[in-house]
Amino acid sequence: MVSFDSPRLIADIGGTYARFALEIEKGKFEHIASLRCADYPDFHSAINFYLNSIAPLQVEHAAVAIANPVDGDRVSMTNYHWQFSIEQMRLQLGFDTLVIVNDFTALAMAVPRLDVSETRQIGGGETRKQSVIGVLGPGSGLGVSGLIPLQDGWISLGSEGGHSSFSPRDEREIAVLQYAWKSFDHVSFERLLSGSGLELTYRALADYRAVPSSDLTAPEITERALNAGDAVCAEALEIFCSLLGTAAANLALTLGALGGIYIGGGIVPRLGAYFDASPFRARFEERGRFSQYVAAIPTFVITAEHATFIGVSAILEAQLRSIKATPGSAILGQIRRARAELSPAELRVAEYILAHPRAALNDPIADISRAAQVSQPTVIRFCRSLGCEGLSDFKLRLASGLTGTVPVTHTQVTHDDSMLELGAKVLGNTASAILQVRSQLNREMIDKAIALLIQANRVEFFAVGHYGVVAQDAQYKFLRFGVSSGAYTDSRLQLLAASVLKPGDVAVIISSSGRMPELLEVADKARERGAYIIAITASQSPLARKADAALIVDHVEDISTHLPMISRILHLLVIDILAVGVAMQRNTEIEQGLNPEQAELLDEANHGGRKTSAKNEASASNSGYGLANPLARLTSHSR
Repeated sequence: MVSFDSPRLIADIGGTYARFALEIEKGKFEHIASLRCADYPDFHSAINFYLNSIAPLQVEHAAVAIANPVDGDRVSMTNYHWQFSIEQMRLQLGFDTLVIVNDFTALAMAVPRLDVSETRQIGGGETRKQSVIGVLGPGSGLGVSGLIPLQDGWISLGSEGGHSSFSPRDEREIAVLQYAWKSFDHVSFERLLSGSGLELTYRALADYRAVPSSDLTAPEITERALNAGDAVCAEALEIFCSLLGTAAANLALTLGALGGIYIGGGIVPRLGAYFDASPFRARFEERGRFSQYVAAIPTFVITAEHATFIGVSAILEAQLRSIKATPGSAILGQIRRARAELSPAELRVAEYILAHPRAALNDPIADISRAAQVSQPTVIRFCRSLGCEGLSDFKLRLASGLTGTVPVTHTQVTHDDSMLELGAKVLGNTASAILQVRSQLNREMIDKAIALLIQANRVEFFAVGHYGVVAQDAQYKFLRFGVSSGAYTDSRLQLLAASVLKPGDVAVIISSSGRMPELLEVADKARERGAYIIAITASQSPLARKADAALIVDHVEDISTHLPMISRILHLLVIDILAVGVAMQRNTEIEQGLNPEQAELLDEANHGGRKTSAKNEASASNSGYGLANPLARLTSHSR
């Protein structure tokens, strides 16, 4: 067994019950408890009650499977009233890590980890190795998911397939659908393949048979069907199993699930031998021309007692392994790359944060400065050297990486890739790099750069090599606004252009490394002439230190290609940010009448031709791209 530094909280939250456990060692669950959701006003109350019942154990990492789609930070349960923010909940509970996933995504991840004895095959078919697997199961709702094989693991699908439209197959099922239509405009499979769905089917059949019905719960219907010989209850359970066969076959065909269909949830595993003899498998194989296709796909009932716990534990383990492999966030990567450029005092701050990122996340500045043996102003200078506004901004970015809320990945292109795979990897790597730069944006520096550009009499753009196109793109955009500007990519012309700059002019210097001697010379000449300097460059670079406003783009290219592919795109996007900001600030001039080409560019900046109203301008100011008085927030221009 693999022991953990501290026990991990594992939970499975449904619409009726919330199940909790502590994972002491890998796959070993203790202190298992099942709480009725109705007994607690919210998720925090339930989890807090459980934690207090096992005190004084300290939990650092937790993972929760929940019967609900999980998309972003906000969770609002479909079949229950609980709702919460994942990050706020993590902070309230004091966890280092809180992972929330869909319950059937977790169940799907458990399937490859189950022993043969923890499943029971229904009917024929044979599993095809390294093939897609489908997972579904009725409980409070109808969960649906799937697994896609990779070379070294699996990808689980987040799916809401339970809400696909119900399709009847015979006269009885049509009668059930018509009965359901009396209450619901849309009847999904989940309306019938769930606890409440079994109750609805029972009432529909009683109506169809013109016999009286009782106010029975799903467990009571099941018990009467299996033991009491109630004809309507027995028919309802029979239809329930048939409909599950239809839903399972639909899933098998949709996914091409040659690896098998696995059934979990809170209902089917309790039916035991009845389900084996039910119409489920026969209905599963009734696919017309594709009957032979689905007949070869095996179907299994998951009998493992803690299958969802196993799956959600695997997801948590993968998350923690990912965080450990790339310790922390993009900003920790910045710190590692910047160590050689830091002063001795700043380096002590860097080493402390790299060694204790979570302590730095929670400690006040006094504790950080004491631990690093530096002054508090040194801590602030260190944060600002990374492009952060201060310690609070630094902690927000650090928290983003440590909690895994901004996924940044890079996939290596290989000679074995097809053209489609190559395209997907290039686009994926670019998207990840854009997200990383987004996490580094500094509102104060963007505001300052836009303010400088608005008040400038002339704006000159300087770049060398492959980044010359960025300078040319910037010149084109600003000329269309009527801003006097030029783009210089030849080192001799660059120095001449810098030599005629005037006080109040702006030199925008674009450099991936921030170390090119000719561009550093341009910066020195611009400073000498009294011009302002905006640098689009790497953090901790000599060019960033010379700038009045430094817009940080930290991206390391693969030098074997000799082409700055992604970083050039990132620099172009920073130019677009500046152009949009300038466009929004010049709105008054636009309304007074620009030429059509200038108006067209502002329309593009304002997303598809919408004119920016005074209200939008105020909104832009609040968002960080607007300044009612562009020069009001500039710091003194010291030389």
